[in-house]
Amino acid sequence: MTHLFHKFCVVLLLVLGLSACSQKISAAKIQVGAQRSELYLPLLQNKRVGLVVNQTSRVGEQHLLDYLLANNIKVTRVFAPEHGFRGDHDAGAHVNNDVDSLTGIAITSIYGKNKKPDPELMAELDVIIFDIQDVGVRFYTFISSMHYMMEVAAETGVEFMVFDRPNPNGKFVDGPILDPQFQSFVGMHPIPVLHGMTVAELALMIKGEGWINQANDLKLSTISNTHYSRDMTYELPIAPSPNLPNSQSIQLYPSLCFFEATPVSIGRGTDFPFQVMGHDTVALGSFEFSPESRPGASLHPKLEGKLSMGIDLRNSDIQGLDLSLFISAYQQFTQQGLRFFERADFMDKLAGTDKLRLAIEQGQSLEQIQQSWQTGLQAFKQQRLPYLLYPDF
Repeated sequence: MTHLFHKFCVVLLLVLGLSACSQKISAAKIQVGAQRSELYLPLLQNKRVGLVVNQTSRVGEQHLLDYLLANNIKVTRVFAPEHGFRGDHDAGAHVNNDVDSLTGIAITSIYGKNKKPDPELMAELDVIIFDIQDVGVRFYTFISSMHYMMEVAAETGVEFMVFDRPNPNGKFVDGPILDPQFQSFVGMHPIPVLHGMTVAELALMIKGEGWINQANDLKLSTISNTHYSRDMTYELPIAPSPNLPNSQSIQLYPSLCFFEATPVSIGRGTDFPFQVMGHDTVALGSFEFSPESRPGASLHPKLEGKLSMGIDLRNSDIQGLDLSLFISAYQQFTQQGLRFFERADFMDKLAGTDKLRLAIEQGQSLEQIQQSWQTGLQAFKQQRLPYLLYPDF
């Protein structure tokens, strides 16, 4: 009996190993939208093209801008989102209008005060291409930039194309649905924190649900990924922003970002942003780190120069949305009579509701909190079905 059980375990491990191996092989075969040039280059001939791009907008080793120019496509303007055209601006830093030094093409900022370009600029364009790697979290602002660019395209009759890329958190649909009264640039749409959709699927949903002005007028097309399923483990070839440098930070981002509304550091200004959490006076753990100012990544980060004590999450297996560390930190702060929600309004914007913060303050358990958004999640999963380009799970 023991021998048979041992044999069963070996076979099971072998199957699981082959499954994981197969998944990695399949992921390696993925062609992102930008690589499928045979589908879009003919559509761009003799058109004036605008690009919403950053450092992740690559066709192999070449930036999409350079690739299009090399293929005789007339690119007339680049629109730069948060972190800038080259991805070297800190989170929240002002992005200036500029000119690309390599090509001489004008760059227009769509982050800061002018999130939506003037209609006059659109007169020089026939089509806008959006090609930016997202991480599948509602408060990651690239999808907000896409929203505004879709809207101005609809209002001015400019075509809008989305080159799709995989969602590294695509296997998760979790968190509260955004309440419209808490809409902001870190949450534009009534979707959960983790929506499990790609940017092309989201674009289709934004248009289909009428979440932008003149949605019916938008001429929207998408170039999908090949050999992609949302349950794949996808390693991003280029960091999507300065403080998400690797897969571990991207995996932890949904759970740790809420700490941004509190006194707790999540490692901005260290070698491991979004991979630790800690505080200088409330010892949240035994791991020690000291945030320092880093141009392009974290200028004057929270707790700059202070020894913080917390938890090293670089080898953590936390996935999806896990609020256990967040709730534990809240309890430790309140036990010491310290204020945890220093920026309650920002917390509510990140959550898309004040119900999460209030539930934590009321002492509700993690299970109670998770249960509170299940009805909304089920409705959302049904609502998104018409817009999915890849099989659901």
